[in-house]
Amino acid sequence: MPFAPTPFALAQFALPLSFSDLQQMDVLNSAIGRLVLACTLGAAVGLQREVHRRSAGVRTNLLIAMGAAFFTLLSAVLAGDNSPNKGQVAANIVQGIGFLGAGLIIRNHNRVSGLASAASVWAVASIGMACGAGLYLAATVAAVIVIISMELVGFLERRAGIRPFGVTYEARGEDQNQMLQSILKVMDKTHLRLADIETHTIGHTQRVTFPINATSSQHKHLCTMLVTEPGISDLLAFRDPEDD
Repeated sequence: MPFAPTPFALAQFALPLSFSDLQQMDVLNSAIGRLVLACTLGAAVGLQREVHRRSAGVRTNLLIAMGAAFFTLLSAVLAGDNSPNKGQVAANIVQGIGFLGAGLIIRNHNRVSGLASAASVWAVASIGMACGAGLYLAATVAAVIVIISMELVGFLERRAGIRPFGVTYEARGEDQNQMLQSILKVMDKTHLRLADIETHTIGHTQRVTFPINATSSQHKHLCTMLVTEPGISDLLAFRDPEDD
């Protein structure tokens, strides 16, 4: 005969969770240190990103680490002592961070940026989960590894000059046609593709802007050639803020 739950059992199941003051104080005492450490480690990773003017800075990483830690802590609290599935809520953190990371990835000017920001958010969430689980030492070591890795890899990339990055150039002069011909000639010599050109007229000054994605040595060579071309009286270069 199939089991039929009694109205009393259904009423008990429908009741909201209730915790005594003593239980809440126990949760609070265990949560303070975990949340503070999660905020500290998340802010440290975000500070490294913000110093280098990358997206997903201090506030973003701090909130992600704290949220992941609190969800991990609540997952065990809400499941109760007798439940074997204490990680049900925490398991959904990975999916939620995946959606958040996808929003950081941008396709612009035939290139993809934001992958490192999305990866850092994913790593910070795991650090926050470790804090929420009480793995303080593991979370601290993971945060140190993340910061050192990003600094070391960035330093090696800058020294080697092998990583392409986006720069928007702005050429100024009085003859727009001559500037365009000079820019096109330099692009042909450096074997770089010229696209997304914008032209503006401000008084007697003609302005031509165009984005270029190249390595550090290619950008230096390009600037050296452009400033010597006829028609270009001034050349400005702006690093793409979305570059990651």
